[in-house]
Amino acid sequence: MASANPYLNFAGNCMEAFDFYRSVFGGEYTTVSKFSDMPSDAATDVSHEASADGIMHISLPIGDSILMGSDVPPGMGTVIPGNTCYVCVNPDSPEDAKRVFDGLSEGGEVEMPFDQQFWGDYFGSFTDKYGIKWMVDAAAPEAEQPSG
Repeated sequence: MASANPYLNFAGNCMEAFDFYRSVFGGEYTTVSKFSDMPSDAATDVSHEASADGIMHISLPIGDSILMGSDVPPGMGTVIPGNTCYVCVNPDSPEDAKRVFDGLSEGGEVEMPFDQQFWGDYFGSFTDKYGIKWMVDAAAPEAEQPSG
């Protein structure tokens, strides 16, 4: 079956952001490629514009998904964090969801505080300090589910 994974673009601080995400989620990177790692015969004008330490591609497994990202060289456009996309994570328990919410939202702007919602799940949303929008959602234990 096909799967979908979020891919985040940054304006030169991709490694810093992913180190922050890894500090919350744990795990190890499966890929960290810098623009300086590109072979000279594969380099493009765009890659020459990028900082040698810029991240060409990074992958961090989170459960069954992979959070991926890169820095965007100047020749490929301008990174403008928007409000049209969120990364939604679904930890296994409300306690772990609260830990993830508190960790990722540190230094950011909370949109909806993390709490049990009228539909029964524990949910919250925010924009992190890198301009990325997140939703954190965890099902309530069965005993706490509202009857319906």
